[in-house]
Amino acid sequence: MIALPRPTHPNKHDFYMATVVARREIRDSFRDWRIIIPIFLLTLIFPALMNFTASRLLNFVADFGAEVIANQLIPFLLLVVGFFPMSFSLIIALETFVGEKERKSMEPLLSTPLSNGQLYAGKMVAALVPPLSASYLGMAVYMIGLTITVDWQPEFQLVLQTVLLTTVQGMIMVAGAVVVSSQATSVRAANLLASFIIVPMAILIQAEAAALFWGNHDGLWWLLLALTITAVVLMRMGLSLFNREELLGRDIDQIRLGWMVRQFWGYFSGKMQLGRYPNPIIWYKQTIALVPSLLKPMGALLLALVGAAIIGIVMAQQFPFPEDLKTQLNGQNMLTNLAGLEVYLSALPLFIVSQNVRALLLQTILGIFTLGVLGMLIFMLPWGVISFIAMQFYMAGESASQFLLGTIVPHAIFELPTLLLISAAALRWQTVTFAPLPNRSLSEMFIIRGAEFWRVFLGLGIPLLLLAASVEAYVTPQALRLVYGG
Repeated sequence: MIALPRPTHPNKHDFYMATVVARREIRDSFRDWRIIIPIFLLTLIFPALMNFTASRLLNFVADFGAEVIANQLIPFLLLVVGFFPMSFSLIIALETFVGEKERKSMEPLLSTPLSNGQLYAGKMVAALVPPLSASYLGMAVYMIGLTITVDWQPEFQLVLQTVLLTTVQGMIMVAGAVVVSSQATSVRAANLLASFIIVPMAILIQAEAAALFWGNHDGLWWLLLALTITAVVLMRMGLSLFNREELLGRDIDQIRLGWMVRQFWGYFSGKMQLGRYPNPIIWYKQTIALVPSLLKPMGALLLALVGAAIIGIVMAQQFPFPEDLKTQLNGQNMLTNLAGLEVYLSALPLFIVSQNVRALLLQTILGIFTLGVLGMLIFMLPWGVISFIAMQFYMAGESASQFLLGTIVPHAIFELPTLLLISAAALRWQTVTFAPLPNRSLSEMFIIRGAEFWRVFLGLGIPLLLLAASVEAYVTPQALRLVYGG
């Protein structure tokens, strides 16, 4: 297998060499008429078309007294003017590696003493500068045209948000496209994979349009923060995965299902480590030995849990229950509800386990496709809900600590560590592209982390979930009666 080198911290020389590569690429881009003409059209003609559309829109709504609607839609056109030139960056970015490889112009560049990081960073900057410059110029032309034709001037906050959103969206598209280009084996395959970049970004533009229409500028700042994190994650992933030897050596991608199954079973069963199948005791010892490697992702999940609790408290303060509902937040009502559940007490443990297993599997599957983002959000959700309800008890004049002690703490002693353990294994699987293993390919790393997750989930998680469910079904109700005197 081809080894993926671990990324190192950049220094001044790395930035200089990346700049050298970027200057060469940008100079070649501006010499290509197939790039210059579309950028020129999107920079000058398209903003003029949007300016004409905005003026006609203002005149149309003025006849019906709905100037407010037009004033909210004009900023959306500014966002579109900035987005269209940036979408052109996908073509440049997709050509960075796989295009040069098909034209046989990649070998001389890869034979230079440039490091993988320097080469990757230079290529990414070169793919970003021309379309980003076109976006800035197009937005300037659009705003100048509106000032002249309809005397409309945007607020500084709107201009700043639009420029930043355009920049970050461009970084995301370029970073994603460069990752695709460095991993694809042909321009045709890279173009097909690019749809997974442009379609989500187009949907994102619609979400931004809704926020602009309703004047939700605070929401746009939060969106900008999330997009910035996404851009950093994609750039980190690209630097981790890029390898020049693998780029030259890979001519065609093959799906080797037999090899994948054998690799997964070898790591899951422990045969790969010992050369033979271990007995159950050794298998469990191997599985338990994985726990120390999960401490870092468990720490990240604990931080997310604290954040979810804080969000739940803040949301409870902003959206308090109505007074008639607050009067029902007391121990007597909970004891009454508990009495109605005693009929189902025998089936409750299996129901709780099935619910937890479904939630964990959903968290894992969605996290794989979103680099751990949705998985983290699903993990945070129940803890945010718990803190929200506890805060509602507090604002209703009840004791939040008494509520938590009687309903959550008894089984959370077992359930929380179990959820942290399983979620940490899932998070390490979902983010495998950010922390490559030495002497392992990307596919092999993915299989190894997946096998480790299922070892932890089935070998440690399921038994602990059964224990936590039994405590929740049989011990927590008794604790509730004890706390509230039932």
